[in-house]
Amino acid sequence: MIVALLLTALIGYLLGSLPFGYLVARAKGVNIFEVGSKNPGATNVRRVLGAGPGNLVFALDALKGAAATAAPLLWLRLGGGGGAGEPLPLMVAGLAGALLGHSFSCFTRFRGGKGVATGAGGFLVLFPLGVLAAAATWGLTVLLTRYVSLGSMLAAVALTVAAWALHQPQLLVGLCAAVTLFVILRHRTNIARLAAGTESKVGQKPANPPAA
Repeated sequence: MIVALLLTALIGYLLGSLPFGYLVARAKGVNIFEVGSKNPGATNVRRVLGAGPGNLVFALDALKGAAATAAPLLWLRLGGGGGAGEPLPLMVAGLAGALLGHSFSCFTRFRGGKGVATGAGGFLVLFPLGVLAAAATWGLTVLLTRYVSLGSMLAAVALTVAAWALHQPQLLVGLCAAVTLFVILRHRTNIARLAAGTESKVGQKPANPPAA
């Protein structure tokens, strides 16, 4: 079981490390690590390059989270588990690996995004009702404040609250809590800007981006 968990986490890490934000921006002649918030996540790509590239990055980042989470389940159902055990621990390991890979990608010198889209994709497989609660919280927060970062952090909190309120397995509740803490820590610079009143709002654009 330990070997299966480590292997699943490693595969998840490699999937999560795929730097779609960097690749999409580079295809447009932009080094995403040098513009806006210098983050390769979908929000910064959208702010710098527009809705099309930003939405594409969000979808791709969510897809790799979903793939890393669903792969162990498919493997077990196809009979390849070899006694590896229940699917939930393996799915949790896959998503945890993907989140670490996305945030600390081995392909971009261990730089990466904040894990929101990748986490959303993974939890869509693990806990769809929680994702619905998180999405509603995100949408309402962004609508009222125009701060995507604040919406992302509150959405993560809503995910954990939903897991606890709906009596999900302890392992899943623990994962939600850990991911919430992880997302908030990854947003610590945004928290500082929110406190200072300098955080970018939806619709604001940075200066002309430098070429890759």
